Amino acid sequence: MFLNYLKGFSVKKIVKNSLLNVKSSSFSGSVKTIGLVVDESHFANTQLLIEEFVANGIAKENIELLVYKSKSNVNFTTTVTKLEFNHLNWNAQIKNEAVNDFIVKDFDLLVSYYDFQKAILLVVTHESKAKFKVGFSTIDKRLNNLMIITNLENYKVFVQELFRYLKILNKI
Repeated sequence: MFLNYLKGFSVKKIVKNSLLNVKSSSFSGSVKTIGLVVDESHFANTQLLIEEFVANGIAKENIELLVYKSKSNVNFTTTVTKLEFNHLNWNAQIKNEAVNDFIVKDFDLLVSYYDFQKAILLVVTHESKAKFKVGFSTIDKRLNNLMIITNLENYKVFVQELFRYLKILNKI
């Protein structure tokens, strides 16, 4: 238990130091593919969140899901990758091949749907090759291009605000 805490603290420090060298990216296309990173230890309505994206015009097969600490047996029709704390080593590197495949995918939009800073989730968001990143305002502001201020339970408000800003930015 103590070693996991120490490992998490060490990895957060490495990620925060690497955020000092973040280069801004420009994305001029429209959003077609979405990578969704969800912390299911704090949010259990992942299927409803996906349905909100589908209701706003995103095809279900274009949504790929990375779930942290999933204990549910929800039958997703999207591609689901499981993420666990033991996939992270002390050097802030992911050692799971499926998670690394998710990270290197060139998503048009990465949605970081977590509002508590966990080391492994910060690493995934930071290392992702997505063109445009969206998350909550409670997470380090250097990780995401767009931050939305709302609660984790208000997934409808989150998606509504996200698509409102994507329309303003001509991303859809």
